[in-house]
Amino acid sequence: MIERAENLAWDERGLLPAIVEDASDGGVRMLGWMNAEALARTLSTGFVWFYSRSRQRLWKKGESSGNTLAVRGVFADCDSDAILVRAVPAGPTCHTGERSCFFRRLDEGREAAPENTDARVLDRLAEVIAQRKREAAPDKSYTASLLAAGPAKILAKIEEEHGELAAEIPAGPPERIVAETADLLFHVLVGLGSREVELDAVWAELGRRFGVSGHAEKAARSHTEDT
Repeated sequence: MIERAENLAWDERGLLPAIVEDASDGGVRMLGWMNAEALARTLSTGFVWFYSRSRQRLWKKGESSGNTLAVRGVFADCDSDAILVRAVPAGPTCHTGERSCFFRRLDEGREAAPENTDARVLDRLAEVIAQRKREAAPDKSYTASLLAAGPAKILAKIEEEHGELAAEIPAGPPERIVAETADLLFHVLVGLGSREVELDAVWAELGRRFGVSGHAEKAARSHTEDT
């Protein structure tokens, strides 16, 4: 069902809250406000725009930081008084450098949710690698030393870790397979960081491939390479 912007339940200021959800993992990235023009620009440009209540003007998310939000879908809720945007973030969303604006807990008395789970570990690791690249001295950080050495050194480490994982998979104990997988993933992330390729772009590509035949994907890629 397609909802028209003029049918939304805009408040007395002509605004609606707009929640941004990470298209790759469903995590909430931020809450902003949109008026009809901000929504129109979001729909027409493919990047998220908001209306600033304090500055009383439109602004594009990432216009100064570069941490834009590429739109994958825009939805209204059942009462037409809130907007949900599914987007692919280019880097951290919060102005503090945090991945999401929602990082300050209020329920301290409850059991904390596990943080070192799923893809969040890789996201945090990618952020640490980026920080090492910006701030760390090569003689003080292994990651910084790899980045300073350049692509040849990083590629050699990826090949080395790939070989060690390949040696364990046929008959190695599970704990060794886990350890070697972690080593390989770390060095792949260093390679991505060296080229400033965002991990979110990888998540988005993996998400795109859901429901797509692997054989069809390979055939399409082969055709593109041959043309």
